[in-house]
Amino acid sequence: MRTRAHSLLLRLIEPRLAAALILAAATATVGAALFFQHVVGLLPCKLCLIQRQPYYAAIPVALGLVLLPLDQRWRRAGLLLLALTFLVSAGLGAYHAGVEWGFWLGPNDCGGAAPSAAAGVEDFLKRLETTRVVSCTEAAWRFLGLSMAGWNAVISLGLAGFAAAAAGTGLQARR
Repeated sequence: MRTRAHSLLLRLIEPRLAAALILAAATATVGAALFFQHVVGLLPCKLCLIQRQPYYAAIPVALGLVLLPLDQRWRRAGLLLLALTFLVSAGLGAYHAGVEWGFWLGPNDCGGAAPSAAAGVEDFLKRLETTRVVSCTEAAWRFLGLSMAGWNAVISLGLAGFAAAAAGTGLQARR
């Protein structure tokens, strides 16, 4: 006998709906990073920018899984690809969080995003006085003890697990 919670869980991991939920979560995560960068003013370091790349790859894949008329096997394969992508993303987030906590060294060239071009020499000299180089070793913001890199690791691991569970639903039904 299936409970309501079990039925709801099975519905959520239906491949097309799961891809839509992953698309929404990935878009919201990147949107939050861009909000913190452009509205709040937290400049990203090199590792922060690298951590966004799996999301930039996953969003169009998830969109295709939602919109394209695909066979369920292709949807499951796409979900497995998303699971692997988010595992890589979780690894990048954990690596960056470890750099922030001083567990290991980060890249030598980690200095942040480049500012916009100066209008002239005077403007350039003024910017040199006020420009702050963003280090990969400093967490610009923390919530509940985790930096944005730490939250990326948690979110990515959750998305990887969800995508893997959704990819496996059809395999269990065939047995």
